[in-house]
Amino acid sequence: MHTVIDPKILYLGTPVVLISTLNLDGSANLAPMSSAWWLDLTGVLGLGTRSYTFANLRRERECVLNLPSVDLAAAVDRLALTTGANPVLAWKAAMGYRYVRDKFREAGLTAVASEVVRPPRALECPIQLEASVRAIYSVGDATDFSACVEVKIVRVHVAEELLDSEFRHHISPDRWRPLIMNFLSFYGLGEQVHPSRLAEVF
Repeated sequence: MHTVIDPKILYLGTPVVLISTLNLDGSANLAPMSSAWWLDLTGVLGLGTRSYTFANLRRERECVLNLPSVDLAAAVDRLALTTGANPVLAWKAAMGYRYVRDKFREAGLTAVASEVVRPPRALECPIQLEASVRAIYSVGDATDFSACVEVKIVRVHVAEELLDSEFRHHISPDRWRPLIMNFLSFYGLGEQVHPSRLAEVF
């Protein structure tokens, strides 16, 4: 039996991303987000248009999508309720947000230079995707303050231990343990439940 409900949010299990961008003064910003998916080398990011990260993306047109493993859940959580905006916007202050200038230090992560884009990568994240902004689309009603940002992945960095031993350009699903946001709580993946015939073809 199914029941009709009206959920506040639909985070039905998506990967957590730490998105690094450049602030107006050239310093780095780092923010957690979890509305992201990929199709080939195109990434689609769902962001609030009132966020500091969105302003940075719209102005600078580039970022790094750092994908943390389950081991980095505490680091990601240290960035909760922080903002790069100073002063803190009134609506965020009312929610308990506070200004943090050095988000990498706050999270306990190491900023390292990227190869193609200007924002830095988060060294400890096993997967780092350098990206450039292709397009920005408004999403939902104006009062939703939401946008869809389409990015092109221009460089992929993967920790050696995640690579398939036989196919060096393949990430092993048995070794990669992404941090998952599931209804605003952190989760990891379990073991494979069934082989896929589609995987055999590709």
